[in-house]
Amino acid sequence: MSDLTGSDRRRLEKLLGMGNGYVLNFSDRTFSDFFAEYSVDIDAERFKVGGTSKANRMRAFWALSENSLAGTVINGMIIYATDEQCFGDSNPLLIDECKRIAQKLLTDQPVTELGALSASVDEKDFEVVANHIRVAIENNQPEGALDRLHTYTFKYVRTICTPRGIITNRDKPLHSIFGEYVKALRAGGHLKSVMTERILKNSIAILDAFNDVRNNQSLAHDNQMLNYEESLLIFNQVAATIRFIKAIELQIKTPDSTNNN
Repeated sequence: MSDLTGSDRRRLEKLLGMGNGYVLNFSDRTFSDFFAEYSVDIDAERFKVGGTSKANRMRAFWALSENSLAGTVINGMIIYATDEQCFGDSNPLLIDECKRIAQKLLTDQPVTELGALSASVDEKDFEVVANHIRVAIENNQPEGALDRLHTYTFKYVRTICTPRGIITNRDKPLHSIFGEYVKALRAGGHLKSVMTERILKNSIAILDAFNDVRNNQSLAHDNQMLNYEESLLIFNQVAATIRFIKAIELQIKTPDSTNNN
């Protein structure tokens, strides 16, 4: 359920011209097509609880959706209306207020380190995997992207290990490769505290367990998917590790002149 206030909804309804059951200049078909871009079936029965008009389905969507997805869709509608010049009320102040509403919702991201899960090299497959992960999180469906997260993590770890001469063939499990990487960081003097080293060693065990989740509790095979809460925990743990490693790699490549490693 989104955290839109009554004032937020009134502003959005005015901006989107929802007074008579419409939403912007959408027909029923283009309204459905717009939501399909966000993997939302706006024609589903759950969005018709207050009526079948586009405006009523829009209100039901706001009531039923998580903040991040609601904010993403609102932002997309503002972009669409700007391009089409079809605002219900084109007052610049109202437009700015509604943009801030969307951004407020978007700050409530279920995966706090989502920005770390971006493609790190200019590789098409890497970008596709990163985009699939982002869409799943924006739609608040982490359980549906665990296999993609595993693929992304494997690809990223390989990109940072290969230059160090660490063997990264597909027969070698992810946690083993990462374990050798942690040893290389320690040997190079890049870890400045015992606690950091212990956290990364714990991450080796976490990635070992991730192999099992990927094989037996994700869409990688014909499995029963892991539940939402545990999937979200896995995403946040893995994303936090990747964010830290990216920061370490940046420090190694561009060491501060006053604190060389």
